[in-house]
Amino acid sequence: MISHVAGLFTHPHKEWEEIRDTQESVSHLYFAHVLFLALIPPVSMFIGTTRVGWVIGDRAPVMLTESSAFIMSALMYLALLVGVGVIGAFIDWMSRTYDSAPGLARSIVFAAYTATPLFVAGLCALYPNVILTMLVGIGAVFYTVYLLYTGIPIFMRIPEDEGFIYSSSILTIGLVMFVALLAITVLIWSFGFGPVHA
Repeated sequence: MISHVAGLFTHPHKEWEEIRDTQESVSHLYFAHVLFLALIPPVSMFIGTTRVGWVIGDRAPVMLTESSAFIMSALMYLALLVGVGVIGAFIDWMSRTYDSAPGLARSIVFAAYTATPLFVAGLCALYPNVILTMLVGIGAVFYTVYLLYTGIPIFMRIPEDEGFIYSSSILTIGLVMFVALLAITVLIWSFGFGPVHA
């Protein structure tokens, strides 16, 4: 499975064909890929925010308490796992419109592999610098979108014009989920459950 990760960065078209032709169960995918890669951003964030601190300009680093960083990291991890599952379920639901029936397990496989650049980009949280995080994050988002648009027609065996519409719909759902997550975060923080600075 990790070999697919490297392939998605070096030769994505060929790798999508290999992923499409490989049968993987949801449990195997979660244990071998999603559970491991989804740990990268929260663990990196925990280390970065408790050991290094956010550096904004020439001010002193802003650090979090370990308990606060742990809670935020755990919630981030849960959100990543749920997000992959929800996007996978949406991909499966929408596949019927395009006469493609990959099933829920294969749709979650696709969602997980598409999100891989976002997981790997989480390593930049080890050194939480605003500019670095923004640049790496933007690059990861662009590559994730690229994987989505190139992967859907190959993975679902549909024409590229239909794949473009399908991918755009998935991207829209992903953006709606992201905005909803931000709104929930702000709501939770407004009740006094925000980060605690060290």
